[in-house]
Amino acid sequence: MNILVINCGSSSLKYQLVDMSNEKVLAKGLAEKIGLEDSIFTHSPDGKYKLVKKGTLKDHEEALNIVMDSLVDEKYGVIKALTEIDAVGHRIVHGGEYYSSSVLIDDDVVDAIKKCIEVAPLHNPANILGINACKRLLPGIPMVAVFDTAFHQTMPKEAYIYPLPYEYYNKYKVRKYGFHGTSHKYVSQRAACILNKPIEELKIITCHLGNGASLTAIKNGKSIDTTMGFTPLEGLAMGTRCGSIDPSIVTYLMGKENIDSHEVDEILNKKSGVLGISGVSSDFRDIESAVEDGNSRAQLALDVFDYKVKTSIGSYVAAMNGVDAIVFTAGLGENSAYTRKNICSGLSYLGMTIDDEKNSIRREEVIISTPDSKVKIIVIPTDEEMAIARDTKEIIVNDVLDKVLY
Repeated sequence: MNILVINCGSSSLKYQLVDMSNEKVLAKGLAEKIGLEDSIFTHSPDGKYKLVKKGTLKDHEEALNIVMDSLVDEKYGVIKALTEIDAVGHRIVHGGEYYSSSVLIDDDVVDAIKKCIEVAPLHNPANILGINACKRLLPGIPMVAVFDTAFHQTMPKEAYIYPLPYEYYNKYKVRKYGFHGTSHKYVSQRAACILNKPIEELKIITCHLGNGASLTAIKNGKSIDTTMGFTPLEGLAMGTRCGSIDPSIVTYLMGKENIDSHEVDEILNKKSGVLGISGVSSDFRDIESAVEDGNSRAQLALDVFDYKVKTSIGSYVAAMNGVDAIVFTAGLGENSAYTRKNICSGLSYLGMTIDDEKNSIRREEVIISTPDSKVKIIVIPTDEEMAIARDTKEIIVNDVLDKVLY
């Protein structure tokens, strides 16, 4: 069974084509900086080499067209025709309370994803673009939705209920949902394997740091709290999102700038975060480069981001009454030695010490804390795509069995 995994982020698109008979990745790739002039598309067939294209990818649909063309390309492709793809697994950011586990995609599922656009405006539209593009390019192929929110359904009520009139939860399901669940689940399980301990005995804080960023407190293998909330806007400062701020700022700005709710939502989701502070970019690589050139606002943007991560880690240590391991993952978490060092330097009270030499390693599974560090610091490249492929296979196989039996 060949499964194509589509993972549409707010400004990126990851994909993998996986032969699930042996979980071999036939091809994988990444479209970065979608919507910017310096977009980059990378396609790697069978891990042998990389095809890199630079230019402008105006949206996710254009990126998906390039993905499909690359998979069947005479020189760089790995299949002869798109009909060799047996199923597609889609990462879906927000399922609200409609779904708490993965599900076979039909019209009702698409409608539910659309209903959640108002609370996930950067991601759910991109997810729907991916679904619709695959429908056109792969007609009749079954597709599965794997929701970011599913892993966080184990949060206790005191963690996910907001201190608002309870009627808003009853009427509108206003509560914390959390996101990046597939990534947090995957890297926490890998951390337990690396530490050679049962995950049921560990307290882990996972730091998914990229253009979108979130932390999760994982106790005994279950999510007990996470920084993102009702929408992916809550929590840390991010690439273009403000994260948690005083809610009164919203109404204050609406009055001062004479703007409506849609305009202020645009500011909070697409013009804030490190982009808003630095004035340089939403891409942390660009901001780090600006810091090297002496840009003080770029430095402030990084300092704000690192401070928010650091203080959130501290709150989750309190929530779990301790921590055994802190895991860094995603684009920034896997690659930025500067970010990891800056965050960990303020956590020495936990008996945590970073090894500078090991911290310089990029995109590898590695313990970057010193041997005597009481808290282990681990870098683990996330593999949401493999986790999604496994879920997709399980759903498809079960669906086939159900049809045979009933």
